[in-house]
Amino acid sequence: MDIQFTEEQELLRASIQRLLHDQYAFDARRKIVASDEGFSRRHWTALADLGLCAAPFDESVGGLGGGALATMIVMQEFGRHLVVEPYFETVVLAGGRIAAVGSAAQRAAYLPKIMDGRTIWTLGWAERPSRYDFDKVETTARRDGEHYVLSGKKVAVTAAPWADKLIVSARTVGDSGDGTGLSLFVVDRHAANLHLQSFRTIDGRRAAELVLMDVRVPADDRLGAEGEGTAALEACRDRAIAAQCAEAVGAMTELNAATLAYSKTRKQFGVTLGTFQVLQHRMVDMFIALEESISLTQHLNLSLASNEPHLSRLASGAKSKVGTAARFVADQSVQLHGGMGMSDELNVGHYFKRISAINIQFGDPAFHLMRYAQQS
Repeated sequence: MDIQFTEEQELLRASIQRLLHDQYAFDARRKIVASDEGFSRRHWTALADLGLCAAPFDESVGGLGGGALATMIVMQEFGRHLVVEPYFETVVLAGGRIAAVGSAAQRAAYLPKIMDGRTIWTLGWAERPSRYDFDKVETTARRDGEHYVLSGKKVAVTAAPWADKLIVSARTVGDSGDGTGLSLFVVDRHAANLHLQSFRTIDGRRAAELVLMDVRVPADDRLGAEGEGTAALEACRDRAIAAQCAEAVGAMTELNAATLAYSKTRKQFGVTLGTFQVLQHRMVDMFIALEESISLTQHLNLSLASNEPHLSRLASGAKSKVGTAARFVADQSVQLHGGMGMSDELNVGHYFKRISAINIQFGDPAFHLMRYAQQS
């Protein structure tokens, strides 16, 4: 599959490429990751000023109407440059859920601030026993007059140390593992009795474990209908996978280019690596893996844009295939670069780590292969 992008979509891609080429070189990115905050608010503002935060949202809520294809374009370019700013968490995860299941008042209150970059959001759903199961939630939400009282723990909440707002899943009815009774809530990052333990992730980003100790949330901040959180999270996962596949494709593109360039200059036994036939075959396999991933990613995002049936099955198939292909490309790139492949000074190791992180978010390839088979 090869999408023929519109003029507006090509302009969007070109604008992102210019911005990142000028302001987000690899050395600049390393300094951002090493900073105390771990991301750049100046760059976050620049991304929002370019219209990227508004690009996927419908024009009816003040967005640019780009939909899933705009997200794909943005995330692919972010993958090429290893952008750490929380676009995925804020726009794709949180913004997408607010637009999909939020009330008119919530959309009016929250989406404009997301689209112009004034607020950062993230989604907290995972717990220690849950693995990739949305229903295995022990965090509870008890109704108390005009409030809900939330108690529990969330793990590996990416971008939480940067966030102004969080969307948290909690059980309003039933026990952990029940297929119903899960609800979503908007929680202020600085709410009383909400505690964060921050840490660096393997790919240099920031995440946190959340501890909610009787955190009071206004009833108006429940996102969507009570007890329907699982369905909202399932839809969120499909869109998250589409964005993650695009980011992985961007990272694979850069790894292939870096490996090819290295093979043309690095000499072994007096000749360049690229002259060895066995290594040529390996790089052909890397190229094929990338092309297959591009096709699957485009197919998934086109299906999202047209709201085709069986989307969840298609998303699992893409996550499994693209995740496996991305890991293959990352492995081969590191090996062909030799010992320097995992050095901090070379970008190859950083792409390897980012792909490893993408592969375990919202389900690893093995999980989605099983999920795909179960839906057949």
